Amino acid sequence: MSYLFPFFKWCDGTWVAETIRGSKYLFPIIEAIHLLGLTVLLGIMVIISLRLFGFILKHESTRDLATDLRPFTWTSIVTMLVTGFMLFASEALKCFDSPSFRFKMACLFFALIFQVTVYHKATTSDKVDSSPGYARITAVLALVLWFGVGVGGRAIGFL
Repeated sequence: MSYLFPFFKWCDGTWVAETIRGSKYLFPIIEAIHLLGLTVLLGIMVIISLRLFGFILKHESTRDLATDLRPFTWTSIVTMLVTGFMLFASEALKCFDSPSFRFKMACLFFALIFQVTVYHKATTSDKVDSSPGYARITAVLALVLWFGVGVGGRAIGFL
């Protein structure tokens, strides 16, 4: 991991990082926006997953539900990525040695890949509602990955 240290050091020295560190209010404001994005995304993931499990909204297709929620999903993800980079930059050197940060980044990497591949295919297919096994596995994996991002992020402050 030492090959990444120059990147972490560079992030720590950016004007964004220095501005956030130099302000009493910027970090908590950015963190609140970051957490709002995560909360909205997790809410959407729970709703769609409950639909994939067949527990709610049985009269509506998963495809229609996911399509209706897609703008909110991607707005939440982009919000989290932008504010997350700002928060990271302001504490980059602290994050370098953090196992919680590494866990969060691993979950985020796999969650994003999963989101644009398997999850997208599952929630846009007309067949997902007739394939409960596939739908349930997709729902469980999406929830585990995105909640892993949240748990990893929360743990950064403690470990």
